[in-house]
Parts: sequence; C-alpha cells; structure tokens
Amino acid sequence: MAAENSRRLFNVHEYHRMVDAGILSEDDRVELIRGEILIMSPVGPPHQGAILRASNGLFPIVGNRAILGVRGAIRLDDWDEPQPDIFLLRPRADFYTKAHPGPSEIFLIIEIADSSLDYDRTVKASLYGETGVPEYWVADITNDCVWAYSDIQERHYQTCLQFRRLESIVPQLLPGCPIPVDILLP
Repeated sequence: MAAENSRRLFNVHEYHRMVDAGILSEDDRVELIRGEILIMSPVGPPHQGAILRASNGLFPIVGNRAILGVRGAIRLDDWDEPQPDIFLLRPRADFYTKAHPGPSEIFLIIEIADSSLDYDRTVKASLYGETGVPEYWVADITNDCVWAYSDIQERHYQTCLQFRRLESIVPQLLPGCPIPVDILLP
C-alpha cells in the first residue's frame, strides 16, 4: 500500500505566530499563498529597477488619491497573505498601521515578472480574482509589455489586455490617473 503525502496548511493567524515565535523573520522573503508558506524568488537588478522606476513614477500620478505600497503584505483572506511588488490602496488616515489591507481596500496590484511570469499570470491572477482584487497588472519585463486583468465576474477576471510601451493604462478605480506602460518596465 502506497503512503499518501499530505500537507500542513497554515492560516494567517498561525503564519503570524511563526513570526512572533522567531520561526520566520520579518526579513524572510516568504508569502502565504493558499495556506502554504512559499519562498519568493530572488530579486535581480532588472526586477528591482522596475520596482524603483514604477514606484517613483506612480507617486506623482496618483498623489493623494491612493496610498502607494511597495513589497508589503496584503491580507486577502484567512489563507492568503501575499507581498506584491506594488499596490495602490484606498486612502486611510492610519495608513494601514492597525491591519494589513484587504481586497476591498485595494485599487490595483502590480507584480513585476521575469522568472515568475508563468506563476504571476496563472496562480497569482487566479488568487487575486477569486479574492476580489478589482484589478491586477503583470509588468512582463522579459517580453516588454504589461498584462492587465480586470472585470471580475464569478470570482474570475474576464478581461486580460496586453499593453506595450508608449501606451497608457487607466486603472478602473482611479479613472483620472492614466499610467504610462514605460514607467512599469525597466
């Protein structure tokens, strides 16, 4: 008789208790996805450069209409706490110091993708759609384009559009803020 492998899934509360107990450090590059603690890919210079370019370019565009987050935790549900590269949040006076933002507070998530492209376009896109993140973009630095996911119906994005350099994308929840594709790519 073959033995079955099983997994031990962790909820967000248990995940945070591991940090409190010193099992995980706040400096560890991990995120909780579907109850599993996953090690994030190392960030190379093109990826880091794209994050820096995008965050510097986005700030003057969104101003005080959104809070710009970089490489921080968001809590999607009891089993998911990813750390997207960039996210735009509803303004809040406490700047989310009391709790991580959830899907209802997120305008847009942007992942910068090179080695993680397939994962970001499949697993992350499904996760963000299922949990109600209204809009999700993948800055594909290998193919020099941005994939924009939107229009959630029945917990899935219905629209995925590709944008190239010299084009702009207007976030659905920030209609007065066209974002040039060029600031999202290295």
